Amino acid sequence: MQTIDSAMPILVTMGCPSGVGPEIALRAVLQARQKGLDCRIVGDRGTLAAAASRLDLDVDRIVGHRTHDDNSNLPIPILEPVAPLHADERKPGRPSMAGGAAQLTWIDFATDWVLARKAAALVTGPVSKEVIATSGAPGADSFKGHTEHIARRIGQGTPVMVFVADSFAVSLVTTHLPLRDVSSCLTIESISHATRQTVVLLARLGCQPARVLICALNPHAGEGGMLGDEEMNVIEPAVQDAKAWVKQQGFEAIVDGPCPAESAFRIAMGGRYDGVVAMYHDQGTIPMKLRYFGHAVNVTAGLPIIRTSVDHGTAYDIAGQGKADAGSLWEAIHLADRLSQGRSKSHD
Repeated sequence: MQTIDSAMPILVTMGCPSGVGPEIALRAVLQARQKGLDCRIVGDRGTLAAAASRLDLDVDRIVGHRTHDDNSNLPIPILEPVAPLHADERKPGRPSMAGGAAQLTWIDFATDWVLARKAAALVTGPVSKEVIATSGAPGADSFKGHTEHIARRIGQGTPVMVFVADSFAVSLVTTHLPLRDVSSCLTIESISHATRQTVVLLARLGCQPARVLICALNPHAGEGGMLGDEEMNVIEPAVQDAKAWVKQQGFEAIVDGPCPAESAFRIAMGGRYDGVVAMYHDQGTIPMKLRYFGHAVNVTAGLPIIRTSVDHGTAYDIAGQGKADAGSLWEAIHLADRLSQGRSKSHD
């Protein structure tokens, strides 16, 4: 596991320049820096200056105007790895191909900085998968989301998407794939791995023991095979595998399941568990967003770097209007700092 120098900065990628990313990045990073956290934005200064103006912030004082401004004198240091975007390439609510390519470059640049130990953690703003994938940038056509892309760029580790709020976590065994493909993509190893990573994350967040409940895939957990056999053939063996790993590793943890999804979240969110492992994307994100939307954080577990993100999208419909809530991005920065501080003390 990579050790972290606590003096290193946290990098925040701006997200889509035509979405709400620029305005929430300004608000959240200003808040973080006022609290003493060294946060820096990776993005486009012109976009941020325009957002600052719309938010009635002092543009010269906050972000400056030129790419050669001395960052050290600014409340928000900005890293610009690509040429400045033209005004028509960053219009609120109107994403462009250039903006899509820039989003991908910002992610790659920030990821490489964290890998090179120039930064402690990566916090990503909301992007458009479609805009990136159709931007024409090298490798963009395979972009399915931050989680998969960053893991592919790093080339090591198996990522697990986890949503965290108030020390409660929901992890996803599968992420961005059609619902019809979920069953065939579930394996004993993938379910056990997601469960193990959930236990590790919850332990790092102070849950002792870490109590994790694994969801079933089928209605009523398959009714003994009448409504599907994934529970008997895949999920139950995965639960046993995860339990054996927990015992072997000496973790204080409780692992139960499979439990019908309609009951799992009610039981877990009622206080009996600290986390739930969901079999597919919407099984986990719907209850999480109903309960914690705007305050949840997307964490990529299972990688050698720390990466967190917001729990929402680009919100093109309100971009540029100053209405976007920066709460989720602030929580993502706060959790990234919390995790990096924990890792800076780790020697394993």
